[in-house]
Amino acid sequence: MIYDQRSALATHIAGLLAQGRIIFTSREAEQALDIPRGAFLDAAERLLRRKALINPRQGFYVAVPPQFANWGGPPPSWYIDALMQHEQQPYYVGLLKAAELHGATHQAVMEFQVITAKRLPRIKAGRSLIAFYYRKDMAPVMAGIEDRKTDTGLMKISSPALTALDLLRYPQASGGIDNIATVLADLGSKIDPMQLANLAATVEKPVAQRLGHLLDRLGHEAPASAMHDALGARGTIAWTELDRREARDPDFTPSPLERDQRWHVVVRRTPELDE
Repeated sequence: MIYDQRSALATHIAGLLAQGRIIFTSREAEQALDIPRGAFLDAAERLLRRKALINPRQGFYVAVPPQFANWGGPPPSWYIDALMQHEQQPYYVGLLKAAELHGATHQAVMEFQVITAKRLPRIKAGRSLIAFYYRKDMAPVMAGIEDRKTDTGLMKISSPALTALDLLRYPQASGGIDNIATVLADLGSKIDPMQLANLAATVEKPVAQRLGHLLDRLGHEAPASAMHDALGARGTIAWTELDRREARDPDFTPSPLERDQRWHVVVRRTPELDE
């Protein structure tokens, strides 16, 4: 009986793959096969051990097409939209992964980075690592979220403007100030100035100040100027550090290299770009 249930589930998955589908829920499979929860879980566990399935979240399964057998699963772009629908959470693919999708490819991105309104643990799915970063309110940045076609449908990604702001808002996830500057060197020319000015109102002032300083430094004057005008409308701008981590380092603290009067940014070291 156990073997029959496992075989039935494997046949069901093969049928999904033949239809171009790779995801299903436990409830869908139980209903399709007319088996109880325990029988499904037993059959699914055997297929998980055979690496024919991955189970990123409880009740959510991804079939592993043969071409991805050595990777332990298809790329997250194939199922991230379905996964977040399963979680019933708004999301977008962001940060370094979004920058890569927009053509900033200086360094390989080790994580598939997702911004969402719920705190979620990282997911190891085959060789892929899906990392979630929390944004309390997603509604104000909806104008900066785009649909991107994937091999299995669509996924949501941040626009170049929203990506740039997020790189400064989540610096640890972005690889530090040198890596951020390297990415912005490629990404800056793709930023819509008016969209950046509008989205800058959704982030803390120091985030916009740091981004503005870097865009100016990298020669991306149009988006920087548009954001500077919008920032000025928010009232007094206090001084902020370009890199708060370096500001706490006694080797940098005594004598700032530069004080950017335009953005009120204290620079203790010129960011180094990875050529």
